[in-house]
This record gives sequence, C-alpha cells and structure tokens, in this order.
Amino acid sequence: MRFKKIFTDFFILMALTTNISFIVTPNPYELVITVAANLAATILKIGEGRILSTELMAASLVADLHLVPALFLFFLGDPQEAISLSVGALAANVISVLLSIIETILSVFTVEED
Repeated sequence: MRFKKIFTDFFILMALTTNISFIVTPNPYELVITVAANLAATILKIGEGRILSTELMAASLVADLHLVPALFLFFLGDPQEAISLSVGALAANVISVLLSIIETILSVFTVEED
C-alpha cells in the first residue's frame, strides 16, 4: 500500500466533496476548507511519478485559480461571483477525480503486464 497515493487521493476527493458542499450551502467556513483541501491536493501532486501526473497537476491548478479568487470575492461581499468561480473549480475537480480513476486503472494494467 502506497501511503502517498492514499493521502493524495484522499485530498483529491476531499477537494471535490467540499467544493460541492460550498456550492450547495455557501458559507465562509466551507469555502476556507475547500481552498485548503485543494491547495493540499496540489502540494501532494508535486513530484508525483504517475502516468497522468501532468494532467492531474493542471486540473488542480485550475481549481486553485478559481477558488483563491472566490475566497477573496466572498469576503469582499460578492458571494454570487464566488459561487460562480466555485462551479468552475467543481468542473476541474471532477476532471481531477476522473483522471485519478483512469490513472489507477492504467497502473493496474501496467502492473499485470510486467
């Protein structure tokens, strides 16, 4: 069992679920947790030697570049714009989860061939 992969996948899923939670019930605590989970997922993806690591990092950066401005906009008094940016981050997080699933399937086939 690879613990780094477990932690990385945990934060990828946490980023997705907290993002959905913020969109459904927009409050500042959920947005802060969402930003923290996304940043943690991005940091854990640095230096990954996975098959789709470049695509995973790109999706994570896109989500971060939506959520960090959303955090500022929410606290500046524009929650609707923050939610709009969070929807963009949600799309990137869904892609990140799908890429992680594809990468896991590809790694299973790679191990079987060896």
